[in-house]
Amino acid sequence: QVQLVESGGGLVQAGGSLRLSCAASGRDFSINAMGWYRQAPGKQRELVADITSGSSTNYRNSVKGRFTISRDNAKNTVYLQMNSLKPEDTAVYYCTADTNQAMGVVTVWGQGTSVTVSS
Repeated sequence: QVQLVESGGGLVQAGGSLRLSCAASGRDFSINAMGWYRQAPGKQRELVADITSGSSTNYRNSVKGRFTISRDNAKNTVYLQMNSLKPEDTAVYYCTADTNQAMGVVTVWGQGTSVTVSS
């Protein structure tokens, strides 16, 4: 079974930066797309950015130019560099990966890491 473990969240002032990491572990799997979602209190979960196995990227409009998603395929890890953070970026950030496992294609979610941006 594949697991995702996120790290790098925390409290930062507006204008600051954070880097989130998410590492996949398990046996006998490969990864297609990976991504980051976020969910603010009282709001629906939304896609922040995703990246294909070939490193093509996609961002929601509100983070374009501020956030950068990248991945290290050798380490089965995806990163989210967040710069110029705003209070509205405050949320729990979840990593996700579309994995190929013995049972087929399985979308796996991490447990979430909290990001709080103070004004």
